[in-house]
Amino acid sequence: MATLYTQADANIRRTWFLITGFLVLIIALGWLFSYLFDNYAILIFAVIFSVIQAFISYWYSDKIVLALSGAQPIEKSDNPELYRIVENLCITAGLPVPKIYILPEVQPNAFATGRDKDHAVVAVTAGILQKLEKSELEGVIAHELSHIGNRDMFLATVIVVLVGVISLLSNFFLRMGRFSGRRRDRDSGGGILLIFGLLGAILAPLVATLIQLAISRKREFLADADGALLTRYPEGLARALEKISRDAIPLGSANPSTSHLYIVNPFKEESWLTNLFSTHPPIEERTKALREIDV
Repeated sequence: MATLYTQADANIRRTWFLITGFLVLIIALGWLFSYLFDNYAILIFAVIFSVIQAFISYWYSDKIVLALSGAQPIEKSDNPELYRIVENLCITAGLPVPKIYILPEVQPNAFATGRDKDHAVVAVTAGILQKLEKSELEGVIAHELSHIGNRDMFLATVIVVLVGVISLLSNFFLRMGRFSGRRRDRDSGGGILLIFGLLGAILAPLVATLIQLAISRKREFLADADGALLTRYPEGLARALEKISRDAIPLGSANPSTSHLYIVNPFKEESWLTNLFSTHPPIEERTKALREIDV
C-alpha cells in the first residue's frame, strides 16, 4: 500500500529530527545542571545514559513490552482465522506477516510493537477475538499494520525513552537541589542560573510529555485513516473503537509505560485531567473522522 511506505519514509525523517531535538535538550539540561552542581560529570552521564537507553529500547523494546503485557505467541494452527485476516491484510499492504501474540485478557484491545516491519509483532487480547465481528477485527488489525508500515513503534519508543531521560534528569536535579550552588551561588549571577535550573527541571518534563502526547494522538488518527483505506471499510474500525471503548472490564496487565501502544487506552478511568494527558484522541473524534472518509 503506497501510503504506508510514503508515511514510513516521512516518519523516519521526523524521528531523527525529534531525536536530534531531544538530545539537544538533554545536553542543554545536563550542561545547566552540571554547571550549577559544579560537576561536569553530570553532563557526560546525561549523554551516555540517554544513548544507552535509546540503544536498549530500540533493540529490546518489543521483548520488554511483550513481557510486561503477558502476551503469548501463537502458531497458525492455534487460530487459523486470525492468521488469515493478518495474512490477507499484509498482502494488501505489502508488508511481511508479523509475529502474532495473544494476551489472556477479557478486555478487547490490541497493539503493535517491534523496531521495524521485519521485526514486528501484532498482539490482540482474547477478549477482542470473542467480542468483535470479523469486519471489526479486520479494522483493528489494519490499524495495527498501519502503525507497522508507518514505523510508528520506532517513533513511539524513541520518544518514550527520551522523555524518560529528561524526567530522570529533572528529578535528579530537584532531589539534589539543596546541594547545588555551593560554589556557583557565590559567583555573579549564580542565583539567576539556579532559578533557571529549577524552572528547567520543572518545565522540561512537562514540555517533553506534551510533545509526546501530541505526536501520539496524531499517529493514532493517521493509523485509523490508513487502516480504513486498507480494508476499504471505515465503518468496521469505527464500530470496533466504539465497542472497545464501551467495554468496562479492566485490562489486568495494563501499564502506564505501554498504554500508548494500545488501539484504545486500556485504563478506563476518564476525567478532564486524564483526557488532557491522554495519548489517545477521544473516541468520538476518531469515529467521526473515520465516517467522513470517502472510500
